[in-house]
Amino acid sequence: MRLLLAEDDPLLADGLCRSLGQGGFAIDHVTDGASADHMASSQAYDLIILDLGLPGLDGFSVLKRLRRRGAGSGKAPVLILTARAGLEDRVKGLDLGADDYLVKPFELPELEARVRALVRRGKFGANPQLTHGRLCFDTIGRRALVDDQPLELSARELSMLETLLMSAGRVVSKEQLAEQLTGWGEAVGANAIEVYIHRLRKKVEPAGISIRTVRGLGYLLEKPRVAP
Repeated sequence: MRLLLAEDDPLLADGLCRSLGQGGFAIDHVTDGASADHMASSQAYDLIILDLGLPGLDGFSVLKRLRRRGAGSGKAPVLILTARAGLEDRVKGLDLGADDYLVKPFELPELEARVRALVRRGKFGANPQLTHGRLCFDTIGRRALVDDQPLELSARELSMLETLLMSAGRVVSKEQLAEQLTGWGEAVGANAIEVYIHRLRKKVEPAGISIRTVRGLGYLLEKPRVAP
């Protein structure tokens, strides 16, 4: 899952990037409104966390432009994160198309829960679970289970498995996987993707889950094998 964080407070942004990154999200961070508008218009995001008091173009203007475009990230859920607690600002933000509004200071677990809820709503609607044979992926708790038993996966392995599950039966390229694993300015090479796939295969194959390499194209999560 890929998030855009538009926040000009460096300490807060660093803490959010670390916390959400540990939760398996890839985060692009910008510090001003013009950069937020540019990134939102050129990249696809599963969620945008938007401060209202951004330098230059303020958060309301970024949100208005985002919803006006409509396509791509224009339809992404938006969580406003701001020190403005007034009713007028809340109403304006929601009327402009924000999906949630959280006032600073806030508790980190609450923000993380709201992020998960918004991403889940945007991606999965009413169904918070992805199932594939004996494997179940809980998009709320960010965990994978086989026969109701937890599967020990790293944050990046979870993100990779989620991406493959959402495209089950279709080839996912290495570039698409890399986009879900890293934020803007970071890089994950083809060799690293192969390593993560190798580790993930070893953990899911005992459950009858097969990740096939399609040479020159990427990886395919095949239909689960059915026991005779």
